[in-house]
Amino acid sequence: MNRFGSIRLVGAVVITLFVAACGSSSSSSGSTPSSSDSSTSGSSGAVLGVASTSLGQVLVDGQGLTVYMLTADSPDHSSCASDCLAYWPLVAAPSGGSVPSISGISANLGVTQATNGQSMLTANGWPLYTFANDQAPGDVNGQGVQTFGGTWYALSPAGQPIKTAPSSTDSGGGGHYSY
Repeated sequence: MNRFGSIRLVGAVVITLFVAACGSSSSSSGSTPSSSDSSTSGSSGAVLGVASTSLGQVLVDGQGLTVYMLTADSPDHSSCASDCLAYWPLVAAPSGGSVPSISGISANLGVTQATNGQSMLTANGWPLYTFANDQAPGDVNGQGVQTFGGTWYALSPAGQPIKTAPSSTDSGGGGHYSY
């Protein structure tokens, strides 16, 4: 097994233990997402929205899941590829490629191309992702996680990275594992 295979294996074990320690009642084990997992967000109407979490007001996808950016990305350029997209699914751009203005969001919304060729949403140029271990709206388990060449942060409705830790009442909170 090469170095990267070992890192992935250790990461999968750590994530599984982290999710189990949080008392997840989901039937998902929190292990490495399978290659059949979708790398787009299945929106049921709204493309993006705003929700209140332990981090305050954050951008969420159409299913209410927290949206993150990666510091390794650059404006309008995603560096997240295959393994990364398994853990951090991209937020897909709406059909037709135009992004409507959304009440409550002051970020400049746009579209860029992901490494897998799909169109994905951006906020102030930052490519947008969700986190595979966020199981429900309000979860912020990806906050502060350091992996795939950078740090993951939730975004404010203004499209700014939120660099604070979740409040102590939240079961989530990033940075405790890497893969």
